[in-house]
Amino acid sequence: QVQLVESGGGLVQPGGSLRLSCAASGTTSTIRVMGWYRQAPGKQRELVATITSGGSTNYANSVQGRFTVSRDNAKNAVYLQMYSLKPEDTAVYYCNARGWTYNTWGQGTQVTVSS
Repeated sequence: QVQLVESGGGLVQPGGSLRLSCAASGTTSTIRVMGWYRQAPGKQRELVATITSGGSTNYANSVQGRFTVSRDNAKNAVYLQMYSLKPEDTAVYYCNARGWTYNTWGQGTQVTVSS
C-alpha cells in the first residue's frame, strides 16, 4: 500500500503564490499516476492536475497556465506550484496516487486565498 502526506497549505493574498508538497511512502514503485484534487465548501472534489511516472501532465482548465505539477520519482514526491492565486482557488487540496489496484488519498491541506 501507499501512504501520502501533504504539506505547504496556508493563507495567501489574491495574486500570490504557494507550493504544495506530497510525500509518498510504502510500495511507491507501484504508483502510476500522482496528482492533486481539491474540494471547496459545498462542492464536489475536482481534478486540479495529474502527472504520470513518465512526466505527462493534465490540468483542469481553471488552473491551466497558473499551476504547475511536478514529480520527483527519486524522492517519491509530487508538487503543485500555484501562481496568481484567486479567491476561487480556496479549497482543501488532496494529494492522490493511483496504481493498478488502488487509489489512495492524503489527508488534505487547506489553501485559503483572501485579502
